[in-house]
Amino acid sequence: MTPQEQALLDQVSIDAPWALVESFATFKREHPDDVNRGMDEVINTLRRHGVEVDVHEPELYLSLPGQARIEAGGKIFRAKPPAYAVNAPKGLSGPLVYIPGTTNMDEEDAFESQLEASEAMIRNVRGKVVLTEGFASPAIISLMDTCGAIGVIAINPGVDIHWGICTTIWGTPGTDDLPRKPTIPAAAVNFESGQALRKIAEDGGEATIFTEMEEGWFSSKLPEITIRGSEEPEKYVLLHGHLDSWDVGVGDNATGDASMLEIARVLWANKDKLRRSVKIAWWPGHSTGRYAGSTWYSDTFALDLDANCVAQVNCDSPGCRWATEFLNVSVMSENHDFLANVINDVCGKELHSERPHRAGDYSFNNIGLSGYLMLSSAMTDAHREELGYYAVGGCGMNIAWHTENDTLEIADKDILLRDIKVYLLAVFRNANAAILPQDWRATAKEFQETLKGYQSEAGEAFDLSPARAASDSLLAKIEAFYNGIDDGSVSETAGNTVIQELARILVPLNFNRSDRFRHDPALTIPPLPSVEQASKIAGGSTDMQGFGRTQLVRGQNHIIAGMRSAETLIERVAGIS
Repeated sequence: MTPQEQALLDQVSIDAPWALVESFATFKREHPDDVNRGMDEVINTLRRHGVEVDVHEPELYLSLPGQARIEAGGKIFRAKPPAYAVNAPKGLSGPLVYIPGTTNMDEEDAFESQLEASEAMIRNVRGKVVLTEGFASPAIISLMDTCGAIGVIAINPGVDIHWGICTTIWGTPGTDDLPRKPTIPAAAVNFESGQALRKIAEDGGEATIFTEMEEGWFSSKLPEITIRGSEEPEKYVLLHGHLDSWDVGVGDNATGDASMLEIARVLWANKDKLRRSVKIAWWPGHSTGRYAGSTWYSDTFALDLDANCVAQVNCDSPGCRWATEFLNVSVMSENHDFLANVINDVCGKELHSERPHRAGDYSFNNIGLSGYLMLSSAMTDAHREELGYYAVGGCGMNIAWHTENDTLEIADKDILLRDIKVYLLAVFRNANAAILPQDWRATAKEFQETLKGYQSEAGEAFDLSPARAASDSLLAKIEAFYNGIDDGSVSETAGNTVIQELARILVPLNFNRSDRFRHDPALTIPPLPSVEQASKIAGGSTDMQGFGRTQLVRGQNHIIAGMRSAETLIERVAGIS
């Protein structure tokens, strides 16, 4: 760590961020009026520190859950409806059918469902209320809606019930998205209620789902600050996180809001030391609009983000109780080594990363922004097992996540101070690096491994050797490019242009199904999704293998063309032949 970086970290104080955490612990931030109250507190605090703030006021389409209950077998079961469930205040009744779901929860199950449609499932669930394990996720609700179920009850794995959102639509719907709005009511119950309902289902009973929902357009404040760099002010790192929460949401995400507040204060006081600019934004509509705030920003400023954003950094659930390690941290491959060095320099910890989920406020993959972090620190698996916790999607793996128990005790002052420094150093280094830190050799190697895996699964059913050859060629070109940076034959200007523009090609190739500037559904996106069919083609019927080959020919063309475009960029800008 340089003396300048150490001096910067020494300026971090826990006082202002902890004051915000304590304040946010006193009021819910679900309804837009309460979210705007929280935004005003952030804005006023920033201005007291002398930080200039732009306040956007987008109209966002949100779904606000109210009360819910399940009536079955002469009993009433407590429940919570996910955002975007259908409003059914008078109740919707039908035969109750149990479909086995995910019973051994791990971290992926907080975001994704492992259930898949089949003809037998469709026959089983059509016209019925479905009971299944898991969170009331978009994957489960969308699947059951498609299969003809009339309602869904999700069995959460513990004594508490978790709020969530069940639409697959990312952000405020466009007209093309509207057909994917959920058309059925849904609710979550706790494990004990789920077992009682399962017995009722096995006995051939019925269930009635009652949900109360408010849905519509809401004016939402969205503060943004720009800390201008002195050498390349038009280029910037975007640090962002959500302010709306379920209930008081201390660990998810008052701690993140407080972290960004302190980072803003410190960087504003040191703006003369920034090479590039830093933008910091607090999002509304994360919980009740499927990332509506970040999606609005992504859409509204898409062309500027495309031209000038060098990286996006998400700040969600830092500084939580017992979160001693950096486990399952979302990092795109090209950022792994950079972030690992930051974490080691701040606190001597090791980074254990994973591919970013189609979750959080990663609303910029379509543009092609390289990103890192979402959740940061977490408790160890051993500690979770000792406590009897299952995995969740935030709060440092405290199971208070998305419940009314996410209160002040979930935050930890010392861990929050450490995590603020991790985020601060990452943003500062990224903004100040002479050569942008994204290492696209790691991404090209990831592509090689992905294609190797897909080929192994496809066997003789499809040949991915053209794509594998293209990935080999791409890696060789990228290695030559970085060698040119090291020996001085590629200038800083040319090098940074290539590194930024490679993101615009390779991130969508690896994380997007849709065209650029359109948002994919909130469903799992596998690596190199255009050739994912290779993992499914073997063993299918003759017809399905034929359809799969057709899909794969098109998909392989897509990724080869993308890799060739990346090579052409390197040749044209950096002069690497």
